[in-house]
Amino acid sequence: MLVEEKDILKDRLKEIFGYSQFRGNQERIIRNLLDGKNTFVIMPTGAGKSLCYQLPAMINDGLAIVISPLIALMKNQVDQMNAYGVNARFMNSTLSKGEITRLKKDCMNGIVKLLYVAPESLNKEETIDFLKKVNVSFVAIDEAHCISEWGHDFRPEYRRIKSMIQILGNMPVIALTATATPKVQLDIQKNLQMEDADVFMSSFNRKNLYYEVRPKKETKKQLIKFLKDNKGKSGIVYCLSRKKVEEIAQLLNVNGFKAAPYHAGLDPDVRMKNQDDFLNEETDIIVATIAFGMGIDKPDVRFVVHYDVPKSLEGYYQETGRSGRDGLEGHCLMFYSHNDLSKLEKFNKDKPVQERENSRILLQEMEYYAESPVCRRRQLLHYFGEEFTEENCGMCDNCVHPRERFEGSDYVHLVLQTVKKTNQRFTLSHLVNVIRGVEDEYVKSYGHFDLDVYGKGSNEDQDFWKSVIRQTLIYQFLEKDIDNIGALRLTSRGEAFLKNPESIELARDHDFTTEIEEEEESAERVPTNTKSYDVKLFEMLKTLRKKIAKEKNLPPYVIFQDPSLEEMATTYPTTKDEMAQVNGVGMGKVNKFGKEFLEVIERYVEENDIETASDVVVKSSVNKSKTKIAIIQQIDRKVDLEEIAETTRLSFEELLTEIENICYSGTKLNLNYYIDQVLDPHKQDDIHDYFMRSESDSLEHALKDDSIADYSEEEIRLMRIKFMSEYAN
Repeated sequence: MLVEEKDILKDRLKEIFGYSQFRGNQERIIRNLLDGKNTFVIMPTGAGKSLCYQLPAMINDGLAIVISPLIALMKNQVDQMNAYGVNARFMNSTLSKGEITRLKKDCMNGIVKLLYVAPESLNKEETIDFLKKVNVSFVAIDEAHCISEWGHDFRPEYRRIKSMIQILGNMPVIALTATATPKVQLDIQKNLQMEDADVFMSSFNRKNLYYEVRPKKETKKQLIKFLKDNKGKSGIVYCLSRKKVEEIAQLLNVNGFKAAPYHAGLDPDVRMKNQDDFLNEETDIIVATIAFGMGIDKPDVRFVVHYDVPKSLEGYYQETGRSGRDGLEGHCLMFYSHNDLSKLEKFNKDKPVQERENSRILLQEMEYYAESPVCRRRQLLHYFGEEFTEENCGMCDNCVHPRERFEGSDYVHLVLQTVKKTNQRFTLSHLVNVIRGVEDEYVKSYGHFDLDVYGKGSNEDQDFWKSVIRQTLIYQFLEKDIDNIGALRLTSRGEAFLKNPESIELARDHDFTTEIEEEEESAERVPTNTKSYDVKLFEMLKTLRKKIAKEKNLPPYVIFQDPSLEEMATTYPTTKDEMAQVNGVGMGKVNKFGKEFLEVIERYVEENDIETASDVVVKSSVNKSKTKIAIIQQIDRKVDLEEIAETTRLSFEELLTEIENICYSGTKLNLNYYIDQVLDPHKQDDIHDYFMRSESDSLEHALKDDSIADYSEEEIRLMRIKFMSEYAN
C-alpha cells in the first residue's frame, strides 16, 4: 500500500501512539519502507527505532515479521503494542505447542499485525512452512549488528536470516541498529544482500548524557556513594558475570536501595517479574548482565553504571544509551581496570583465531576510550564515523576536569610521516615500534629500520606514542582502513598538515597502572581488626562503655566488644540503622545501648568535620541462610538441640557454632528450655557468675579458670550463649 498524503501517517501516529510529530528521520524511513524499498536504519538508542517498523505494520495489509534477538525485548515490545491496542504477538521457546498452534491460526486469519520471531525460531522448517501460508508485508531485522562478526553481540544464527527471507518471497526488508561502526555497517548490508538499500543515519550524539570513567578502586564504596547521591532515581548497573550480578544486587538491597538482579540464569518467571518491577517503578535499580535492556523502553533511567569494563565500545554505547531517553539527565559511569581487560581476554582464549583477534581489537578500542584524555563524546562519535567539532562538550569527565596538555605539533607530524613512509598499510603497534626504533620481526621483514623516521621517537615510551596516534586519529588526521583491519591511513586533513604543520594541543592519558585493583570478594569489607580506626574516638567509646557497664553492673564486653568499637571508630555510624550494621551489634543492641554511643560519635564527627558512615560504609549482608533461619525457628518452638542438629544435618558442635554466630550478630535466643534439662541450677550459677566478673567472653580463658574448671566446653558454650542473649541482645 503506497502512502501519498502526509496526513494519513500523522493521523495514524496520533491515533495509535499519541504523538503529534515524528522525530528525526522517522517519517522518511517509514515512507521509504511503505514504498517497498529496502531500508537500513542506524539510529541511537532512545531515538525511536521501533516506531519505524511498528507504524508501517499498522498501515500495510498483512503481517509484519520482526526478527528480534532477545525474549525480554520481545515481551517488552509486545506488551507496549498491546497497550496501544495493536495485536502484536511473539513466537519463541517460551511458548507451549498449544500456544504456538493458536498463534499460527490467528496469524493466518489476519488477526495478528506484528509478529516478533527469534532468529532460532525462524531457522526452523516448520516456522518457514507456516510463514509461507501467511501474507507477510515486510520483514524487520532489529539489532542488526548481531549479523556482523565485528558487531558487539555477534549471533551466528543471524547470518542465515537472508536465506530464510528469500524462501518467503520478494518483500522489502528494514534492518535497524543503534550502534554500527563503518565496518559493521558494510558487513550488515553485505550479509543481508541489501547494498542498494536506502541508508538513514541519525547523529550518535546524546547531548544529555554525562560520560565518566573512574579507576576500579574500592568500587563497592564508590558505587554506594554514587547511588546515595542519586537516591530514588531509576538506574541500571551492568556486571559481566551472573555471580557478580547477584552479589551486587544483594549489596545494594542491604544498603537500603530497591534493587533486583537480571541475568539468563534466573528462573524465567523471576526474570520477567524483576524486569516488570523495574518498568513499573516497583524497583529503582536493576543489576544485570548485558542480557538486559535491548529494546527496553523506559524513558526515565537516570544512570547507567558499568561495574565491569564492557567487551566493546558498541556495547558500551548501546548500554549507556538506555539512560536519559526522555532527553533529561543521564549519568554514564564506568569503573575501569586493566584487570578486567585481562579477564575478558582470557574468556576469548578458546574462540577460533579470527574471532579471538576481532575480540582483541574491540577490547583495545575499549582500553583506548577509558584511558584517553580526549573528550569522551568526541571519541564515541569518531568511533561511529561522526565528527564532533566542539572543543569542549562540558558533559564528560575529560572536559570538566581536563588532563595536562602539551604542544603536540612535532609529535603529530612524526606520526603522519611514519604512516606515509610505511605506505599507509600498518597498525598502530607497528607504527609505534618504527617511531621508537624497536627492531621486531615485522620491522626487519619490511626493512623499516632504514627509514629516516625510524627511532626518531625513542625518548618517549610506547604508551605515550599510542596516545599520540589515537589522538591523531580522533582529530581526523588519520583514519582506519575499512578493507584492511587495523591499518591506518592519512586523511586529506593529515596530508594538509604534513605540508603545512600547525600548532595542536595534545593531552596526557589517564594512568590506571598505579591503581590498586581490588580482590573480587573481601578486599572492600570495612576493616574491623586493624589499626586503621580512629584511636581517639575508640578511646572515647571505651570510656563511655566502661561508664555504662558500671551503671548497669555488667562486664564492659557485654555492652559492645572491642572489634565493634573499632569498627565504629572506622565508619563513624551516626544513625541507628548504620550502627546496627556494625559487626557484633544488631538492632537489639542498638536499642538497648546505642543512644549514648551515637551521640558521642555524632558530636565527634561534627567537631572534626569527618566523612560519616552514610558516605563511606559498605554494609555486608548478614548471612541469613536457610539453615540459620531453620535453627532460629526451631529454637522458638523449643525443639531439643540434638533434634535440630539432626534435621539441619550438622554435628552438635557445628550447631553450637551456628547458634553462637546468630547470637553474636545481635539475635536474642532463649535456650532456657534446653539448658535447664542438661545443667542443674548450681552449675548455671557458677558459669553465670564467671562471665559476670570476667573481662572477656573468651572460651579459652574460661576453660582455664579454676572456678569452672570442672565443667565441659559444651556446658560453658551453652551458658555463654544464654548470658550474651540475656544481657547483650
